[in-house]
Order: sequence, then C-alpha cells, then structure tokens
Amino acid sequence: MDGQAEISTAEEAANNALVLAFGRLQGAANRLEYILGRALEQECGISHLMFEVLLILGRAGEPGLSMRAIAQEQVLTTGGATRLVDRMEAAGLVGRAEDPGDRRGRLVRLTPKGEETAVAASRVHVENIRNYFLEPLPPEDRERFAENLRVLSHAARDVLPRLP
Repeated sequence: MDGQAEISTAEEAANNALVLAFGRLQGAANRLEYILGRALEQECGISHLMFEVLLILGRAGEPGLSMRAIAQEQVLTTGGATRLVDRMEAAGLVGRAEDPGDRRGRLVRLTPKGEETAVAASRVHVENIRNYFLEPLPPEDRERFAENLRVLSHAARDVLPRLP
C-alpha cells in the first residue's frame, strides 16, 4: 500500500489504497457496532456504551473509578461521562461512593444489578463476536488479527491527550 502516492483528483483520493483500507476498517467497525449494540439493547436493555462502562468498572473492582477515569477510558468529556453514569445509576447499574483518597471526590462502582447485567450482556456479546467478528475470518488469521487491533488501539490511545 503506497502511502506516498500523489493524489491530484477526487477519483485518485477515493481509490487510494490507504484511504480504502481505513474506510473498510471504519465501515466494518460501524456495522459491527450497530449489529452487536442492537443485540445488547434488545436482549439486555443496555446500550453498547453502557456495556463498555460496566466492563471498565468490572476491571477496576473496588473501590471504583472516578468520573475522569471513566471519561478517559471511553474518550468522552467528563460531562458526557457524568450524563451516562447518571442514566446508569437511575437504572440501578452503578452507584457512587465517597473517594477515600479525596474527600471531595466520588467513585463509581457496580451495583449487584450492574454485576449481573455485565455477566448476562457479556454472554450475549461473546456469542455475537464469535458469529460476526471471528467467523468471517480464516481460523489461522484470527489471533494475529486480534493482536493487530490491540496494537492499533494502544498506539491511537497513546497519541490522545490525557484529560486534566
């Protein structure tokens, strides 16, 4: 794939191998997000973004995470994270507790219902990942593909600015 190709027309831009490859990645991600996200909503009553926050909190364990840490993990503004967590709290999935390391701070943690929802949603999600993400790929390429995605994700994360 020639990244240095001269592009002088819209047609050349549209047919550039790198532009096409990235567009396919983006298209696949968008379509998979729709398919897998819709299944989570229909079968578990939560959005894919809520599911991701449940997973982040599940990894964090006790005592929980600050709103800032949740926002950083999800590439959200702190205001966006707060609104999302407010909806999740109203649904009984998460709760807020005092931060033992900061008298003014609050930490977000899973409730028992949030824990149950994370487990149930993960079972649905894993089955759909197998069906729509892995099955179309040749078995011998699956592990390397997943590793390449990890590398890309971490490289992009490391370029992003950290929230203050």
